[in-house]
Amino acid sequence: MHEYINNKKVLFLTTKNLDYIRNTQEIALLKENALSYHVIGSYSSSYFVRLLFVYFQLLTTRVSQYDTVMVGFAPQLILPFWYWKIKKADIIIDFFISLYDTLCCDRKKIRTNSMPGKILHKLDAFTLQVAEAVICDTKAHGQFFCEEFQASPNKMVTIYLEADASIYFPRQVKRPDYLENKYVVLYFGSVLPLQGIDVVLGAMELLKDRKEFYFFFIGPITDEKLTALRPIADNITYIDWLSQEELADYIALSDLCLAGHFNASIKKACRTIPGKAYIYSAMGKAMILGDNAANHEIFEEDDRVSFVEMGNERALANEIMRRRDVVSAIRMSPLSW
Repeated sequence: MHEYINNKKVLFLTTKNLDYIRNTQEIALLKENALSYHVIGSYSSSYFVRLLFVYFQLLTTRVSQYDTVMVGFAPQLILPFWYWKIKKADIIIDFFISLYDTLCCDRKKIRTNSMPGKILHKLDAFTLQVAEAVICDTKAHGQFFCEEFQASPNKMVTIYLEADASIYFPRQVKRPDYLENKYVVLYFGSVLPLQGIDVVLGAMELLKDRKEFYFFFIGPITDEKLTALRPIADNITYIDWLSQEELADYIALSDLCLAGHFNASIKKACRTIPGKAYIYSAMGKAMILGDNAANHEIFEEDDRVSFVEMGNERALANEIMRRRDVVSAIRMSPLSW
């Protein structure tokens, strides 16, 4: 991939908000390696507004002055419609998600054999076909793209996510009195199906009467099925959402963080490293990951990282208890000289 950006003039396009961590990561890569680069993107909170902004900017941009066009998040929404204008440049894409896999297999909004499903499959396949290099978030995802869409393995370049080090770094936070002598367990997420929220809530249900634990669940639980699963106890706090800075403080005061993914039925969950895992790692926190190929690409089991069977709430609860027992044993063990 570097042959297309090193000392090259690069046009970077993205339909995701510009402060999104994947965008900042790739813009930093261009800043370090490209001869020059120009960014077309928006900070708007509306995806539709951001998409229109990129489209209108492309209308008036002279693409011929660039050696390479790099398309960030969701290149399927740009390349099939603007390939006629950018096809003479070398094209790099960040295939962070497959539209077909996300909407048909993961969230099941569209049937795989329906006309919309087939259109999404063709959009994914075309986008992968016309790119000279394809950035993936895991090797497992790259392998899937090759198998499902017949993309060339030689195009695949794995670039793992990184946490924003200006926000997520190791720190000490004073605990409130109600957390005194508690083993604090935290989970946060956008409650997407592949995250396995039901498994997290199930483990909390199993441990809700164990008063040595305190749980923080941070995320918008609005789905009726999930709301019905929520255990209610005086050692569980639900928080709808927080700013990144506030979230970092909650992570800092926690003893153990749940990363996932824990869903065992959605195949994408086995090909994706949860973004929260990078955050927990950057902050030096102990965490539990789902036992899958993607997570094993960069994480190994040690005193801070452990893996559990996906889809198994009892296994997750048992591992939470084991981690707490290990910490308690260390705290109670006599000093050795």
